[in-house]
Amino acid sequence: MAKQGVASMLALALLLGAFAAIPTGVHSIGVCYGVNGDNLPSASDVVQLYQSNGINLMRIYFPDTNALNALSGSNIGVIMDVPNSDLSSLASDPSAAATWVQSNVQAFPGVNFKYIAVGNEVSGGDTNNILPAMKNVNSALANANLGSIKVSTAVQSGVTQGYPPSQGSFSQGYMGPIAQYLQSTGAPLLCNVYPYFSYTGNEAQIDLSYALFTSSGTVVQDGGNAYQNLFDALVDTFVSALENAGAGNVGVVVSESGWPSAGGDAATPGNAQTYNQNLINHVGQGTPKRPGAIETYIFAMFNEDQKPGAETERHFGLFNPDKSPAYPINFS
Repeated sequence: MAKQGVASMLALALLLGAFAAIPTGVHSIGVCYGVNGDNLPSASDVVQLYQSNGINLMRIYFPDTNALNALSGSNIGVIMDVPNSDLSSLASDPSAAATWVQSNVQAFPGVNFKYIAVGNEVSGGDTNNILPAMKNVNSALANANLGSIKVSTAVQSGVTQGYPPSQGSFSQGYMGPIAQYLQSTGAPLLCNVYPYFSYTGNEAQIDLSYALFTSSGTVVQDGGNAYQNLFDALVDTFVSALENAGAGNVGVVVSESGWPSAGGDAATPGNAQTYNQNLINHVGQGTPKRPGAIETYIFAMFNEDQKPGAETERHFGLFNPDKSPAYPINFS
């Protein structure tokens, strides 16, 4: 998870309160597997931990050979990132993209790759490389007869603007062409969605219960759509932005969402458990604009003691490095 841009999320969140999620049939839940720690289990133990908890989707942030070998034959669906540092070469050189696909995808035929995320929360001048890199990676996959693996990029809520959710649009010019390209390929947009950052950035105007799915009743009536939690509002802002970019058929996959258990405001094991359990229970029903299950990846599998950034960054884990739960979570 990169440091979040908060400004647009704050605008979204004015006057918002909360809601208790209604348990429904849950769509596939994934968990992001980061390795920024010096005390983490082996990749094979991690895959077994996913399987023993019924977690059937994983996101990894680079072509991690140990993880890919462990995943072979597991049938766990995988999002694999192209690191941001690789975008320039893949954007400028189709042969580099072909080599990347050969080394990191074709070399692991037993892995159930779902998506290649070409960059995660890319910023600055590198944003100009996202779309050409996506196109080159997509072509390389097609040439390798791997066209069923969809190519996208992972973005955070700072690329959107507008409130209420129906007024959502992309605030960054590079996003429109990306959205239209996704529509042409049938790939979803990968969205990192963090009510936690909206809440901590504007505690005076956002009720904690709204961020945690725990209050009752409609908070925002947006035309015919009633919003009872901030997660839905953030997701539907992405949906509206896609519609306004002429890409209303593009799906949304929540490629990260979570809550820290220590290190900052409202970062407690109780709040983390409440958010993540309610998230699991909620995503099976979808959002007001997009009813139906939302493919969702919780950030993150482990507390990672070497992760850079704010103290909270090291406390998003569902599990401790010894594989014990950080707090109880039911994935079923």
